[in-house]
Amino acid sequence: MNKEHTEYLYKNFSFFHPEEPLTKSLMGFGFECGDGWFELIKELCEKLQKMNLEGFSVLQVKEKFGGLCFYVGLIETEKADTVYRLINEAESKSYKICEICGFFSGLCS
Repeated sequence: MNKEHTEYLYKNFSFFHPEEPLTKSLMGFGFECGDGWFELIKELCEKLQKMNLEGFSVLQVKEKFGGLCFYVGLIETEKADTVYRLINEAESKSYKICEICGFFSGLCS
């Protein structure tokens, strides 16, 4: 993901910690996916931020086998189902969105 998008996500969502050592978080590598998924990731982050998750952190965001993988740390038990549902929805949507351009698969060239 480009520098502008990366900086936006780091600045606007407190659960990314690129300064952490790689033994605690892999966000030091940045977002390991294309810019086409920026809006999808941003939308997911906005939903997660509204949940006021205490101590929540995202450990890694990357492409794997053609889809988005969004790995998180510990989640408050009473909110875990909702968090995982939101993540699963975004990951499922990623298979229909071009990672490079952001168009629905089949519409990009």
